[in-house]
Amino acid sequence: MICHWLISDLPGLEPKLRSDLEAAGLLDTEQLLALTAERQIALAATLGLPLRHVRKLMALASLAQLPSVGCEYCGLLLHAGIVSPEQLGQTSAQQVHRSILRLHVGLLQRRDLTPTVDRVQKWIQQAQQITSG
Repeated sequence: MICHWLISDLPGLEPKLRSDLEAAGLLDTEQLLALTAERQIALAATLGLPLRHVRKLMALASLAQLPSVGCEYCGLLLHAGIVSPEQLGQTSAQQVHRSILRLHVGLLQRRDLTPTVDRVQKWIQQAQQITSG
């Protein structure tokens, strides 16, 4: 099962960018993920953003497709270096957990916010199911 979210649900988007995306006709993550390479370039130009920012939004939307990740954890995974469900599905739970723990301790000096290895394993299992067929 794949989840789709409103653009406004994606984490870390400033209100102006949200409204600009919606004005460009992108109301949800399904529409964002359907953009061809040409449309990504055109969107970046329309919004006055570097193409890498549009691709970052697409990475967030792609990770958010996983029901157990959603908009709650897609940004965390992206900041931990995971950019797609495919990559997540090929990474060990211990490695992902370690990266997230390092991120939390390094930035927030907190360990208690880090998801459990079991939760990370669930993300990986869903990523494998989605990417395998």
